[in-house]
Amino acid sequence: MEEKNKPNGAGIKRVFKATYCSYLGFKAAIKEESAFRQELFLVVLMFPASFYLAQSASHWAILVSALLLVLLVELLNSAIEALTDRVSVEHHILSGRAKDMGSAAVTLSLLIVGCIWGAALFTKFS
Repeated sequence: MEEKNKPNGAGIKRVFKATYCSYLGFKAAIKEESAFRQELFLVVLMFPASFYLAQSASHWAILVSALLLVLLVELLNSAIEALTDRVSVEHHILSGRAKDMGSAAVTLSLLIVGCIWGAALFTKFS
């Protein structure tokens, strides 16, 4: 397969450059996005509790995956917002819809955490 116009190179060099780009993405999210910082704070608080609540390794993985899902969706939402603002700062119905849908996705990810962690808490303390 022929590779053309690959700005990050190929092979292991590409992996290192992609990892660096990921680092820049996390850095930007922490610096620019208050919602990401708040959710990251909750993840840091809840991560140790996952060891106490989990009843098995797979249960622990589900608890932690739910937390990471929130961060993942928030990063995607922030990317949508940044791209939308880059295209135009003027209000447009489609721009508003894209931002609202991103926000709805974050809300759903938080509901997933609530369901999974709520069930774990109920099981642990009932």
